[in-house]
Amino acid sequence: MEELSGPLGAPAKGDVTGAEARASARRVLDRLKPPVSAERREDVLSVVSELIANARLHGGGVTDFDVRFHLGALVVEVSDRSPCAPRTSPWMPAQPGGFGWRLVKQLADRAHVRFHDGGKTVNATFFLGPSRFPRPATGMP
Repeated sequence: MEELSGPLGAPAKGDVTGAEARASARRVLDRLKPPVSAERREDVLSVVSELIANARLHGGGVTDFDVRFHLGALVVEVSDRSPCAPRTSPWMPAQPGGFGWRLVKQLADRAHVRFHDGGKTVNATFFLGPSRFPRPATGMP
């Protein structure tokens, strides 16, 4: 299975807005065959929004962004300048904020953080199945 990213999605260096990141994710999602369900698509776009917002609000800004399809999974990665791990705040529905990392962990099939010089990269993976990348026609029956 080939990887699907590049001009169809990201990667992007430097600060990326939520709208730009969602547009990149949509371009990758739009190429997948069979199409991703509307609910799963919204999960991906919600996680992209949340990771970008958290990097901009708590992480000193986005330093890298990537969204790609590889080996049956859609992978979203957002890097920022902060060496601090995302944290799950106590559940307090009446108080605004504090739901982001909990939301990412609930919607993505896997979420983890890699720390590196200059900050961290948050990875959210959505397992979608192996047959979604449209293969070019080979002319063979």
